[in-house]
Amino acid sequence: MSNSMKFSRRRFVLQSVGGSLALPGLPSLMAASVGSRSAVQATSGAGVGARRFVAVGNLLGFQQKHFFPETTGRDFEETTLLKPLAANRDQLTIYRGLDHGLRGGHFAVHTFLSGVLHHESKNRRNGNVTIDQFIADEVGTQTRFPSLTVGSEGGIHGGCQMSWTKSGVRVPPITGPAELFERLFVTESKERQAQRAKDNSLHASVLDSMLEEAKSLSARVNHEDRDKLDEYFTSIRDVEKRLEVRRRWADQPKPEPPFEKPADTNTVDDLPMLYELIALALQTDSTRVATLEIGGSFLPQNLGIDKSYHSLSHHGNDEEAIGNLLTLESYQLEQFGKFLTRLAGVQDGEQTLLDSTSVLFGSGMGNGSSHTNSDLPILVAGGGYGRGEFKKVNSKRSGSVPLCNLFVDIAQRMGVEKDSFGTSTGTFS
Repeated sequence: MSNSMKFSRRRFVLQSVGGSLALPGLPSLMAASVGSRSAVQATSGAGVGARRFVAVGNLLGFQQKHFFPETTGRDFEETTLLKPLAANRDQLTIYRGLDHGLRGGHFAVHTFLSGVLHHESKNRRNGNVTIDQFIADEVGTQTRFPSLTVGSEGGIHGGCQMSWTKSGVRVPPITGPAELFERLFVTESKERQAQRAKDNSLHASVLDSMLEEAKSLSARVNHEDRDKLDEYFTSIRDVEKRLEVRRRWADQPKPEPPFEKPADTNTVDDLPMLYELIALALQTDSTRVATLEIGGSFLPQNLGIDKSYHSLSHHGNDEEAIGNLLTLESYQLEQFGKFLTRLAGVQDGEQTLLDSTSVLFGSGMGNGSSHTNSDLPILVAGGGYGRGEFKKVNSKRSGSVPLCNLFVDIAQRMGVEKDSFGTSTGTFS
């Protein structure tokens, strides 16, 4: 059997470590064959003063008229949706005019952290990788969890699609406080640890086979396919890093929980606990990168509104519908403000945990009623962005600033030495 035929029939696939990884098709060879009580300093491995990043987004945006002020600079007005953040005013910066220059409504909302539509990412070197995973690939090996993605598996398009890897794989979310608590504080049984060790050895063996296969091909492919193999080698190295993190932390005890395991109720009532657990994940240095998507499981009924969130978003300027939306959105901003206050109350070396953490809040949806993806609601708190300012940039396409430019700045503040991300044209702070 020819080498090319052998190659076409042998397609190693590795599951469970950063998604699926398969040797790419190479035309040049195939043409012939078809808690608050947990102190940072008391946690093993804690990085006092280390940079951290959190992103929070929802699927249906916020009422622009009630979100954005009129006056730029430090004297901006306290709009209806900014009132819940009054206590945090000096700890954040609000941006207007930033977006990804995309259309697509519900489909484009999933580009919030990437700037790239999933179906257009195939030929991009980093695919539609999101900024959280981009950062986690660089700094995630320093903690037990390279990143934590929290969201729901219900709602539009079948669940949380906030985080994506370089290989175009959706990062499945942690779906409630009970599961997140177990990840952070519950040590696996000896039997489960032994099984995980076997799984790690098997994955390592498969990786070795995949690498050997790819290396044997590298000298026999054309320039275009060599570029594909280079990307494949990069993917293997990324998975090897994740596997090494697993091995390193396998025998390390987890932090002591500051309270009993919480029960899952509903996303509305669980939101404060999800924020608390994310704060504890940062405080105990269990991770330095986290995302939270407020998605399809956030039900208005749990706030006394007997309407569909999605149907309300198509409000058509109906005052009652807008009033209901402001109730839903104000609640989200209220809980976000409490999260910022929580981080600001934790000492992290000579500064606070909020000082160490860049916290992005917003949505990939601009105008929810027309479902446009321009002029996105964006604010960033802490981590050097606590300026108490409202910044408005040119939103006309010829002179606009891509949201990815801000992501470049966030990544660089995290110590990621890259000068581009997604559709960026530079850096912007």
